[in-house]
Amino acid sequence: MLKNFNGRPSLATVLKASTVAGIAAAVLATGVPLEITRSYAEAVKVQAPAVPSFANVVDAVSPAVVSVRVENRVNPVSDNNNDGFSFDFNGRGFDDLPDDHPLKRFFKQFGQDPNDQQGHSRRFGQNGPNGPGGKGRLRPVAQGSGFFISEDGYIVTNNHVVSDGQAFVAVMNDGTELDAKLIGKDPRTDLAVLKVDGKGKKFTYVNWADDNNVRVGDWVVAVGNPFGLGGTVTAGIVSARGRDIGSGPYDDYLQVDAAVNRGNSGGPTFNLSGEVVGINTAIFSPSGGSVGIAFAIPASTARDVVADLMKDGQVSRGWLGVQIQPVTKDIAESIGLSEPSGALVVAPQAGSPGDKAGMKAGDVVTALNGETIKDARDLSRRIGAMQPGSKVELSVWRAGKAQPLTVELGTLPVDQKDASADDNSQPQQPEAPASEKALADLGLTVGPSDDGKGLAITGIDPDSDAADKGIKEGEKITSVNNQEITSPEDIVKVLNQAKKDGRTRALFQIQSNEGSRFVALPINGQG
Repeated sequence: MLKNFNGRPSLATVLKASTVAGIAAAVLATGVPLEITRSYAEAVKVQAPAVPSFANVVDAVSPAVVSVRVENRVNPVSDNNNDGFSFDFNGRGFDDLPDDHPLKRFFKQFGQDPNDQQGHSRRFGQNGPNGPGGKGRLRPVAQGSGFFISEDGYIVTNNHVVSDGQAFVAVMNDGTELDAKLIGKDPRTDLAVLKVDGKGKKFTYVNWADDNNVRVGDWVVAVGNPFGLGGTVTAGIVSARGRDIGSGPYDDYLQVDAAVNRGNSGGPTFNLSGEVVGINTAIFSPSGGSVGIAFAIPASTARDVVADLMKDGQVSRGWLGVQIQPVTKDIAESIGLSEPSGALVVAPQAGSPGDKAGMKAGDVVTALNGETIKDARDLSRRIGAMQPGSKVELSVWRAGKAQPLTVELGTLPVDQKDASADDNSQPQQPEAPASEKALADLGLTVGPSDDGKGLAITGIDPDSDAADKGIKEGEKITSVNNQEITSPEDIVKVLNQAKKDGRTRALFQIQSNEGSRFVALPINGQG
């Protein structure tokens, strides 16, 4: 038997009501007296449930949601301003203009002295208040949303909302404006924490939801400040979980279809219990407005990051120090893995925790502390969530078998691009002189490299699998099946051994100016 959830009509109720309505229509068609049909109509009204409402949730959480106004010093305007209108007049300020200049007459006519009360020149050129010699005035440069996470005034918002600001104002739903101080921000998860001084006032705040209770299809309510309109409420459902939108190594977004627009960034998305299930941070929109696809940082991610920012003003993350990439089906087959999972080590960074523990290029991390690693991003997230100094047990697939490895995590450097790895920066490799020796089955022409390490790719068949996999002329082959190669004969030797082992693909390590990566290529003519 179907039941009602969250006050919404169940399918059984809808069917029952529609059946009664159908009977009423049939009665009309057969000429039954009108008073009988009215009784059926009344029956429909009685059985139809009350119209559901989010009002109770909105009433409870709205006082905790704020608009965040970001202010910055106005940059000096020069005559190369690209908006087509310059206040610089080729370097001259207002006080340099002739007395009969139209603009100077305009200011005098309307009581505006080109020099302010302190005698400072309103010059938009070299020495005015906005120039190097002055401090300038704070002007609003951005706006977003946020919400109180504690009664003493801590506010959560997005890093990209506050990143360019020098001053911040929290505007409460009753219009009260409070100056806010930036406590800390974390670009990697796009989160930031502000703090307002309520002078003893206790603020209404909201709690985090438990991610384990968030399901696709659940109702959610987004509250924020779209387009600067102030407190605005929209509703929808959780459309998907675990979305990777390519914004960073910790992508694990909730996708919701509640209307989210510019200005909603940093605002909360609530469940029907008034708990924060996510923080709105991005939308997919060809038009710039809502098309029903929005992405929110899940509560589980935000909770830990916000706690660190409130405590220390920054986030300390574990660091493995290896460059990694996903394991594709072809790569898994080439190294004898039963399924395409785990994180493939492209190269350990010299002196990093992974390097010190003996991790090697070609290793595949398949488990962390006994838990299976799904892919490279999963490893990054898990390592980043751990404390520096933690000892972790890795299961590494190497040379066709699993091996245990213990690593003591370091601290992610501030300038590191990713949580655990995936830093693609590598020293530029010089292009090798052409040397014509074709490996026809692979679609590659290779020659010696200038540094004597590996083979330079001097030509590629555009119709080959290698070209389809993105291998390009000018790149370099450094190993095949984790064995270093220095000549075409080395490649042939490794491929022959792979064929004897029953493999249909071989794993090539490719070096380019952008970094190193692994590519699985078919052998024996198999695609």
